[in-house]
Amino acid sequence: MRHSAWTRLGVLITLAALVIAGCSGGFSGGTEPPSAPPATEGPATSAAPTASAASEEPVTLTYYVDDNNVTAARLQGLTEAYTALHPNVTFEIETHPGGTEGDNLVKTRLATGEMSDIFYYNSGSLFQALNPTESLVDLSGEPFIANMVEAYLPTVSAGDGIYGVPTEGSLGGGILYNNKIYADLGLQVPKTWDEFAANNDKIKESGKAPICATFGDTWTSQLFVLADYYNVQAAVPDFADKYTANEAHYSDTPAASVGFQHLQEAFEKGWWQEDYAADKFERGQELLATGECAHYPMLTFAVGTIVENFPDNAADVGFFAQPGTDAANKGATIWMPAATYIPKTTEGAKLEAAKQFLAFVASVEGTEAMSAAVAPSGPYMITGSTLPDDVPVAIKDMQPYIDAGLVAPALEFLSPIKGPALEQITVAVGSGINSAEEGAELYDQDVKKQAQQLGLPGW
Repeated sequence: MRHSAWTRLGVLITLAALVIAGCSGGFSGGTEPPSAPPATEGPATSAAPTASAASEEPVTLTYYVDDNNVTAARLQGLTEAYTALHPNVTFEIETHPGGTEGDNLVKTRLATGEMSDIFYYNSGSLFQALNPTESLVDLSGEPFIANMVEAYLPTVSAGDGIYGVPTEGSLGGGILYNNKIYADLGLQVPKTWDEFAANNDKIKESGKAPICATFGDTWTSQLFVLADYYNVQAAVPDFADKYTANEAHYSDTPAASVGFQHLQEAFEKGWWQEDYAADKFERGQELLATGECAHYPMLTFAVGTIVENFPDNAADVGFFAQPGTDAANKGATIWMPAATYIPKTTEGAKLEAAKQFLAFVASVEGTEAMSAAVAPSGPYMITGSTLPDDVPVAIKDMQPYIDAGLVAPALEFLSPIKGPALEQITVAVGSGINSAEEGAELYDQDVKKQAQQLGLPGW
């Protein structure tokens, strides 16, 4: 599964998705998060085409997708379920490599008019780089758009158009926590950061490490900053636009600098475990699952490997959104799914068949087909879809946020700017080398370099 800007975080997440696939069937963060299909509860408004509604004219749709084996399994389940309802439709799947090579192939095909009838690709900033208003079919007038969770729409929108349908599950960014420790200490899931800090102090008093930090894998240090974006957007609704236009920055926007302050606070209060500087991602999962530490700021793709490696402890791991300051507005930052798109070169009967297929993808039936093929790692962005009963507790814990509409895309799905040095900066702040203020200023400098390399106006 793929997502926004190509970063070390995203690459590692994609690799982890393959591990998830191996253990349970089948994330986002940075470039191409793990490919596992999730689901969501909500009003059951999905409208999928039925066999009787479909045209009987034989039609073959070519489908261009990445060569991730989890993607392959999920899309096979999806297309087979569709052809069972529409036997007149045949799919021919063509794959391309992941990463930058795959991005360039997709862009080249669109630019030369040689794209397949439909294709699977990132939402967010990489989608914006496809020049969607010129190269893709606008779906905003299609009735199935109403089935999509509202928070997802900006990640596949350009101008006044909506161009893609989510074709995998989302991932939550926030706090994985050991609910057994919470039960033993009589703690409640915090609604604000102050409550979270109070929990950490009680956990430390009990002799446990309040928070796992795994700075030996530097990419894991970014979550306090990245997963706080719901709270940033709640305080400054137009931050993403101003940030992209060089009108708002981490160092001069108090709500945006909070993530760096959390890192400084955690270090100064001794919330990390003893070997936080050397421990790596795998060790963090072990510490959390076995109850040696209580919290791990992380993306929910990690739940799959916890289930595989620590099956007896998997039910002890839950999830909650990174707390902010408003207990009444406690929401989660979501790494959004990749989507299926239709290029403007698809016309006639193929165009109608492609739209009918996307209607199926955007339905409860479509999400069920994906879940049957690959175990979900988080909710789908389709209203009315539900998670299977056997998904891990931490994945179920994401559901209420999406049902209530208390979610926001991670910033990298709303802006093309994500500085490559963030993981080194967050390690320095979380290790007491730099202050939170210095970290925010350093990241603004890092972001400026990247924005200039991208040629963005205003930089």
